[in-house]
Amino acid sequence: MKKLLSTGYSDNAFNFALLVQRVVTGLMLLIGHGLPKISGFSTLSVNFYDPFHIGHRNSFILVILAELFCSMFLVLGLFTRFAAFIIVINLSVAVFLYEHGQPLKNFELGAIYLTSVFTIMILGPGRISVDGMMGK
Repeated sequence: MKKLLSTGYSDNAFNFALLVQRVVTGLMLLIGHGLPKISGFSTLSVNFYDPFHIGHRNSFILVILAELFCSMFLVLGLFTRFAAFIIVINLSVAVFLYEHGQPLKNFELGAIYLTSVFTIMILGPGRISVDGMMGK
């Protein structure tokens, strides 16, 4: 009980927690958002949100790159901070531009993903990752 109420932690617990956070967040983004966008590319790309005026299709491709490939890198712990940075930009656009002024229920999931990925970007991948094993 004493350890449960303690604010201290071990390096192993920290690295394991980062592994769980990376894998769960990355897989949820990949499976729940990236793969459905790939399968519905032709219909979704036509009217996709275009905040930077680069074209609906190009904006959609950038989102797919973030939610599919960067999520895979997050799961592996490869180029973790760079991949997390791209996902943070993607999710920031979704939460702060696309869902601006909407009720909380519309953007709360995006805000939770954003918080999780931002935490990974700040803390890094941990030792249980490809980056950690390469000594980066």
